[in-house]
Amino acid sequence: MTIERHEFASDNTAPICPEAWSALQEANTGYAAAYGEDRWTARVCDRIREVFATDCDVYFVFTGTAANALALAQMCQSFRGIICHQNAHIQTDECGGPEFFTGGSKLLLVGGGNGKIDINQAKALLMRQNELHSHKPGVISIAQATEFGTVYTRDEIAALTELARANELFVHMDGARFANSIASLDCAPRTITWEVGVDVLCFGGTKDGTAAGELVIFFNKQVSREFEYRVKQAGQLGSKMRFLAAAWLGVLEQDIWLQNAKHADHSARQLAHRLQSEAKVEIVFPVQANAVFARMDDELVRGLHACGWRFYKFIEPDVYRLMCSWATTENSIGDFIRDVTRNH
Repeated sequence: MTIERHEFASDNTAPICPEAWSALQEANTGYAAAYGEDRWTARVCDRIREVFATDCDVYFVFTGTAANALALAQMCQSFRGIICHQNAHIQTDECGGPEFFTGGSKLLLVGGGNGKIDINQAKALLMRQNELHSHKPGVISIAQATEFGTVYTRDEIAALTELARANELFVHMDGARFANSIASLDCAPRTITWEVGVDVLCFGGTKDGTAAGELVIFFNKQVSREFEYRVKQAGQLGSKMRFLAAAWLGVLEQDIWLQNAKHADHSARQLAHRLQSEAKVEIVFPVQANAVFARMDDELVRGLHACGWRFYKFIEPDVYRLMCSWATTENSIGDFIRDVTRNH
């Protein structure tokens, strides 16, 4: 019987990291206040303020889709639009969540190489969307890292936030893999968020070692007014909040979140290098975070599936995404390369 192997299917397939698991076990002793009135939740919020070196409002939700949709709803009235890349997660993979929770906002799509918003296309869109019969732009949403595994530089983010400010727009950052972007850029979290004008960050933990739970971080505290009611109404207020918070505390203490991301990014670079050098497989996008996009023909993919490997076709007929995580091992990379070479 072929054993299914999910190591490179997604960073969501990885187990909970030991530090998060240990923190969950510690939180599972005795009783604690419900709905976020516990010491774990309070400590995570304080630790986030330390990590970002600023006062900010921090909220827990269960999923990345909820984080993005509720954050955008907080910033964007129903008649306003959300500028994003045509391949952004909020466009391709959230089942209309942002549109639903905003009550009618429209995603205004622009292109750009390697999954990044082309600022000139964004400017052109803003010039077109300037009259009563169109959705009025209200937010620019960027993903860090992008759906193609690339990472915006500080200057690229600053240019987009300057455009937003010039047009009285808010800036939302989908940071499902924010940790991987920080590891890639080797910078302080503040330098690519509030210091350059990002209003809200959806900071992902699930892909970085926790079991569940994402953070919605408002650097612009004027925007977050009564957000707790929006969270509750959407069914995202955890009654046993300490179990969301404890896992986060496990990865935030001793900067495990960053160590996990560095390992995932390093593993992706190693996987990409070996695919190119040993198996002569083309890598389609720059490997800047923990994703590798490889061009593989149908025969090779069928062979790998027969060996048990599970991964997803992402774009075009023959481009597949391979994800690394905190748990990726050199042995797994070696096994995959061996099977690619055998079936190539």
